[in-house]
Order: sequence, then structure tokens, then C-alpha cells
Amino acid sequence: MLRLNVDMKSSATMSIGELAGHFGLATHVLRHWETMGLLSPARAAAGHRRYGRSDLYRVASILLAKEAGLALTDIRDILTTADVEKRRRIQRRHRDELVRRIVEMRAALSFIEGGLDCDYEDITECPNYQSLVADRMSMHVP
Repeated sequence: MLRLNVDMKSSATMSIGELAGHFGLATHVLRHWETMGLLSPARAAAGHRRYGRSDLYRVASILLAKEAGLALTDIRDILTTADVEKRRRIQRRHRDELVRRIVEMRAALSFIEGGLDCDYEDITECPNYQSLVADRMSMHVP
């Protein structure tokens, strides 16, 4: 679980290395996110990137979205669009995909647990296992 510890004064800024280190990221990741339009750090006089408190929140938001399985382009669209319906369409699509994957993972867990409950030497002879396989076969009857 991602936890954000923000102990910055509102005027304090961080270098790219400091921000990357704060989240355990490589600096090239932040540079890539900038090219993707996910980050837009302020620039110091010498052109060096400077990140503030809002950038910390932005990086935390990106990481949470990545943990949820969203692609960087979708994350960018969610974080930058003013079109609420567009944002909701993206989020609904990802929700539907997560629900589908959860159903598949529950079925996979049931299959593994069914095999663990079997005491037969040949797992294919186990009634519990045979029942799971029969259920699967009935799903694919032409």
C-alpha cells in the first residue's frame, strides 16, 4: 500500500533525485512521465527540475493508478481531462476489466484449493477435481 508522507513547507522544492528517492523510483521514470504529460515540474534558473508539494501528490496519484492496472496514457487522461464523462468512461472500462480479472482469479483459486483438498494419488481421480473439470467442460460445449 502506498503511503504519502509529505513534510514539506509550501515553498520547499525537491530535485528530481530527491523526489525519485522519496518514492523509490529511478529518475528516468519521472523524466518519462514528464514526456508523457503526467508531470510538469517547475524549472530553476539553470533549467533543473524542481518539484513541490503538488508534485508529490501527483506522483502518489500516478503510482496508485498504476497499482490499479491503468496504462500511463489512461492515467494522463484521467488526471488532465476536464471532461468528467470522459474520465468516468476510462474508469468504468478499467473497473469492468478488474471485475473480469477478479472472477477469473476466484475461479483459479477454487481450482487450486480443490486440488489441495484431494487425497488421491492421481488427482484426476479425485471427485472434487473431476467436478471442477466437468464444470469447466460444460462452459465450452459447442
